[in-house]
Amino acid sequence: MIALISYAVHQFQTTQYTNSAAKGSGVETIAHLLEPNNGRITVLLNAFDGPPRIVRLWGHGRPLEFGSKEFIEFVANHDVKTIPGTRAIVVVDIHQVGTSCGFSVPFYDYKGFRTTLNDSFAKRVAAEEEGNKKDGIERYWAYKNSESMDGLPGLRRGVETAKRENVEPIKKLVGAVALTEQRKTSSRGKSSFPLLVALLSFLSGMVLTTLLVAFAQGDLRGSLSDKLRGLMREIKGGN
Repeated sequence: MIALISYAVHQFQTTQYTNSAAKGSGVETIAHLLEPNNGRITVLLNAFDGPPRIVRLWGHGRPLEFGSKEFIEFVANHDVKTIPGTRAIVVVDIHQVGTSCGFSVPFYDYKGFRTTLNDSFAKRVAAEEEGNKKDGIERYWAYKNSESMDGLPGLRRGVETAKRENVEPIKKLVGAVALTEQRKTSSRGKSSFPLLVALLSFLSGMVLTTLLVAFAQGDLRGSLSDKLRGLMREIKGGN
């Protein structure tokens, strides 16, 4: 759950948007911000009364987890009033802002926040402080927040508690789409694939560019195969 606290922080030439990832059974935002070669996030704002409008904030985010040095310093420096059970604050470095018409966004009348979530987690925090680990917040984070739906590591504090206290994370996908250990491993290994594609594209571009330059300079002696063999010898010699 995100969006219980939000405000903009302007520093130098960087615009930051900050949200409190308070609590809940899901951990998708934090997991994908922590995923290698990821960190992308879009904040969507809708106008539910007045003129129609949608605003999107694109950027890269980083979660400041509860108890960490970064979390403590941010809360102190910006006078953030946290709620019992707050697990992280997400800071987004914004690089693009865009608007769209919002013509299909319906009208909604705001009546107030539900208190059920806050009440529930206040009880878990109290249980933790009283030494009731079973119903405490730390084991809850380990059970519900240590893994995303697709098996990515989630809240680091939850991951550490799960390992230390042997807590098995909840299985969030069932049936044919459920993650096996093999699929979890392959899912986590996908992050290196874009780098491999980029490397192969770069090398093929170098070869093509060299050939085009050679032909443009009028060096047309010999067959194409001879030129390719010569080019490969030059590449090997350069290495």
